[in-house]
Amino acid sequence: MQSNGATTISTNDRQNYCAALFSNCIKTKNLKLGRALHSHLIKTALFLDTFFANRLVQMYSKCNSMDCAQKAFDELPFKNARSWNLMISAHSQMGSFENARRLLDEMPEPNLVSYNSIISSFGRSGFYKKAISVFKGMQKWSQGDLLIDEFTFVSLTNACASLAALELLRQVHGVAVVMGLDFNVVVCNALVDAYGKCGVPESSYWIFSRMDEKDVVSWTSMLVAYASASRLEDACLIFNQMPVRNDVSWTALIKGSVQNGDGERALSLFRKMQNEAVIANDITYVSILSACADLALIGMGKQIHCRIIRIRSSSIFDNVFVVNALIDMYSKSGNMISSLRLFERLHGKDIVTWNSVITGFAQNGHGEASLSVFQKMIQENVRPNDVTFIGVLSACSHSGLESEALRLLDMMKKKFGLIPRSDHYAILVDLLGRKNRLKEALEVIEKAPSGSDHIGMWGALLATCRIHGNLELAKRAAEALFELEPKNTGRYVMLSNIYTTAGRWDDAHQVRRLIDNMDLKKEAGSSWIEVKNARHMFVAEDMFQSQVEDIRELLLNLVNQMKDAGCMHIEDPFYSEDNGVP
Repeated sequence: MQSNGATTISTNDRQNYCAALFSNCIKTKNLKLGRALHSHLIKTALFLDTFFANRLVQMYSKCNSMDCAQKAFDELPFKNARSWNLMISAHSQMGSFENARRLLDEMPEPNLVSYNSIISSFGRSGFYKKAISVFKGMQKWSQGDLLIDEFTFVSLTNACASLAALELLRQVHGVAVVMGLDFNVVVCNALVDAYGKCGVPESSYWIFSRMDEKDVVSWTSMLVAYASASRLEDACLIFNQMPVRNDVSWTALIKGSVQNGDGERALSLFRKMQNEAVIANDITYVSILSACADLALIGMGKQIHCRIIRIRSSSIFDNVFVVNALIDMYSKSGNMISSLRLFERLHGKDIVTWNSVITGFAQNGHGEASLSVFQKMIQENVRPNDVTFIGVLSACSHSGLESEALRLLDMMKKKFGLIPRSDHYAILVDLLGRKNRLKEALEVIEKAPSGSDHIGMWGALLATCRIHGNLELAKRAAEALFELEPKNTGRYVMLSNIYTTAGRWDDAHQVRRLIDNMDLKKEAGSSWIEVKNARHMFVAEDMFQSQVEDIRELLLNLVNQMKDAGCMHIEDPFYSEDNGVP
C-alpha cells in the first residue's frame, strides 16, 4: 500500500521479515546481526511478543553468548514452556549442568522436552548415572503421568549400555513394551545395541528377529553385538545377510575382527570393501592399521599410510585417532623415527598419543628416550594415566633402572592418585628379579593388594629365578602358578627346564610326568615373515608346510656353515632328521 509517495509495510510483513532474519542469524551464528535485531525488537516493542523474545534467547545461545541469552531470558515479560526449555537446552548443550538443573527445578511445570534435554546432554557428556537419576526424578515428580517418548528411551538405553547396567536396561525395556514403543525402529535399534554392549547378544537377537522393519542401523547393531561377544562367525552371517551395506557396516565387521585377534580376516574384508568401491572412513583406517601392527605387516601399513595421505593430504593431522594408529603401527614395527615424526607434527595430542610414543620407545629398548618423552609430557601439564606408567616402568625395566621404577610407582600413587594394577607390579617384579633382588621382588608380590591378579607377578618371578638359578623361589612361584592357572603348560615346562639346568634330573622328570598325567599339550612355537604384503607363518615341527624340504635343506646348510665357522658347538639335538624342522 502507498500513501503520499511513501511505502507502508504492514505489521504482519514486518514480523515475517524479522522472523526470517532471526532464522538466518541463528543458522549463520551472526552475533552482530543478532544484536541489531535485539535493538530493533526493543524499538518496535516486538520484544513484548513471546515468540520473538524466545527467538532472541535462542539466537544468543546458538551464538554461544550465554550471558546475553540468560539476560534476555531474565527480562522476558512472560515465560512459556518453550522459553524455559530453550534455556535448559542451551545450558545442557554448553555443559552447564548445574544451571540446567536449577532452571528445571524453578520451572513451574516441566514437560518431557525439559527432561529430555538434560537426560540426553548428561548421556552425551558421559554422566550416565546422572542421566538415570534425572529420569528417576522425572518419574517421581510426575508420579508416572509424564508420557515417555523414543528420545527418552534412546538416551536411557545408551546410559544403561555404557554402565553395563543390565537389570536397569531390562526395566527400561519393560517400560518400552508397556508404552507400546517396542516396535519403534529407533527404540529397537537402541535396545539391540544396548543388550550387545551389556554382553547379552541373545537378547539383542530376540529383539532384532521380531522387528517388522529393519534399517541398516538395525543390521549393523546386531553385527556389533555378536562381534563384541567374540561371536565372529555369527557377526559374519549377519553381515552376509544384510540387504544394504555402507561404510559403517564394513567397518564394524573389520573392527570386530581386529578386536577378536583375527587380523587376517580384517585385511581380507578391507580388500573386499575396496573391490566393492565402498569408501573407507577414519575408523576403518584406524582398525586396519591396528591389524597391520598386530600382524607385523609393516609393508602393508606403509601402503595404508600412503593411501591416507593421498586422500587427505595435510588434513591427516586433523584426526588424532588416525595419527595415533599410525604411531602405534610404526612403534610396534620398530620404526621409532617415523613414529616420532608423526608425534612431533601432531598439534592436538591426546593421552593415547603420548602413551603410544612412550610405550613404543620402551618396547624397542630405548628406555632413556621413553622417560624423556614422559618428562616432556609432565612439563606440558598432560595428566598421565595407568597406561602411561606401564610404559615408563617398562622403560625402566629395559634400562635396568630399578630406583627410578620405584620412584615412578610412588609418584603414580601419591602425586596422581592412581592405584597400581597387577601389570605395574609385574614389571617391577621382573626388573628387581633380573637385578637378582629376588627377595625384594617376592616382597612386592606379598604386599600387592588382595584381589589383584597375581599371575603376571608370579610369572615374572619364575622367569627371573630361571636366570639366577634360584630353585627354592622357582618352586614356590611355580606352585602358586599351578594353582592359579593349572592348565598353562608353559609354567610346567619352565620349572622342568630350571631343574634340568641345575642338574636336578629326577625333579625335572617328575614335572614332565605331571604334564603327561594331566594330558597337557604344549602350544607349538611359531613365527612369521611378511613377503609381498602376505604373512607366511612357520610352526615348530610342521611337516605339512609346502616348502618344508627346501627349508630343511637350507637350515642344514646354515648349521654346517656355523659349525665350520666355529660359531657354536652343535650336536644333533639342534637338528634331527626324526624331529624335522626345529
